[in-house]
Amino acid sequence: MKIGIFFGGPAREREVSYAGGRTALANLDKGLFEPVLVFVDGRGRFRLVDADFLQGNALRDVLPQDETGFSVYDESRPVDRIDAALPELRPEQFRDHFDMVFLAMHGPDCEDGAIQGLLEWYKMPYTGPGLAGSAVGINKILQNELIALANGQQKKTATINRDAYEQADKAQFFQSLTAHLGLPIVVKAPHQGSSIGVAIVRENDLAQFCRAVEQCFFTTTVQPDGWSKLGEWQSLSATEKEALAQQMTSLDAGISFPVVVEQTGQRINHPAEFVQTLDQLLADGSPRITLSSVNAEDEVLFEEFISGQEFSCGVIQDDDQTAIALPPTEIYNVTSFDFESKYKLSTTKKRIPVETSLENNRKIQLAVSEVFTRLGINVYARIDGFLTPAGDVLLHDPNTIPGMSPSSLIFKQMAEIGLNLTNALTYLIRQSLRERIRTGKDTAHLKQLLFRLDERLADRKRTPLPEQSVVFGATDDQWLAAKQQYNELAASGTVRPQLVYQRNQTESIAVPVYLLFRDTIAELEAGLAAPRHPLLLETTEQTAHITERYV
Repeated sequence: MKIGIFFGGPAREREVSYAGGRTALANLDKGLFEPVLVFVDGRGRFRLVDADFLQGNALRDVLPQDETGFSVYDESRPVDRIDAALPELRPEQFRDHFDMVFLAMHGPDCEDGAIQGLLEWYKMPYTGPGLAGSAVGINKILQNELIALANGQQKKTATINRDAYEQADKAQFFQSLTAHLGLPIVVKAPHQGSSIGVAIVRENDLAQFCRAVEQCFFTTTVQPDGWSKLGEWQSLSATEKEALAQQMTSLDAGISFPVVVEQTGQRINHPAEFVQTLDQLLADGSPRITLSSVNAEDEVLFEEFISGQEFSCGVIQDDDQTAIALPPTEIYNVTSFDFESKYKLSTTKKRIPVETSLENNRKIQLAVSEVFTRLGINVYARIDGFLTPAGDVLLHDPNTIPGMSPSSLIFKQMAEIGLNLTNALTYLIRQSLRERIRTGKDTAHLKQLLFRLDERLADRKRTPLPEQSVVFGATDDQWLAAKQQYNELAASGTVRPQLVYQRNQTESIAVPVYLLFRDTIAELEAGLAAPRHPLLLETTEQTAHITERYV
């Protein structure tokens, strides 16, 4: 079966998606699937690329270079330059190149039902939840309301749209929010993921509050008493202006390009153009300039700050659509809740399961699987939340296409039930096919695809692949190299790899799949020595009828 791996996309999470495309390519079972790489650019166009395109450190590194010296995404480049380097693939041509789409994209247009709807229109099956679950999973305001209806949880929230915010007395509005929600206040852009567009206002500071709200609307006000460094524009050197313009291209921290000057409607696609335009507007005496992303949010969500243990819990389902929660991961030592702290710093720590009672871990799993089902999500998802000191479970942010780096939480949780990275991707493809059949669209064709895949999986059960040992010694470097070799062998589809720890000259130990994500030899030794947590044993047993199909 040919699998089109879709990565990139117009959303702010495209760098996360770029890494996810690399993970999918590296770990897809080549004995079952033939990968075809499709880069979705910032304008939403589809482009066939080869494996070299995924070898950069970041997406911007592999895009056609910009002669101005700025590092930009493709929306800032003329479309004909992108077309010349990366020829376009039209949706009506999809079936000529692949049988199914593996979605490794995140955020608006990628995770909200938009790309899912386009694929259904062209009768192309895809991975992950369908239209209804995707639409719910992208809207944090709607999620809060539906989760409360599903499980009765009570969490204080408030919203405001852009027009109302601009007309409001900011000090009075901030005062009313603190009276309702208390401090700190969590400010969120409702349609973003990966902690992009999230800020926490911890103090009774109006300037800090206004900066947070503008950040989540993806707007910036340029005026002497504004909240941005841009307010000092006229006193900056040419080098400083270029540095600020470059910062604005950031998708996770800046408002990014293209931007619109709201007072004039002028669209600015490139940071060099931005420097010239802002110089001109200020020279003309414009008293106030408001810049907004072309994909600016129209509403902002405010939530009370929840004190408790933060967790993230994946959910999978079987052929009968029964939802089963995976072991929850506790996320601790979090210094902030933004993209930088969660994805770029090493201070944040994780452990499976949550460091609490067995009863509380079960309570988390029950709440997560119930909300997964009640919100109309299928195939799989990851749902985040907090366990409060009182033992209450408060959920938020269902994520219908979880991050797909090799160390993503969903893959670690699936390893705990015995599925390595390659097995997990095969599960996702196969279960997605099963769920697409339920839509009643192109049913006969989808059933044929599922039948052929199930036959291939059954053949492997009848005639197992030969086992190949990957032996490593007692150093961290050897452990890291062994895991990389293990993953490569698993993805080859020619052997069943088995990690073997050569502790010393006389003792060797077969390493189970659930220890694959231990980072060091010391952590591996601790995992081998300790009895498995009862929740991990329970969940492994509950999911055995799913796991056995793929292992």
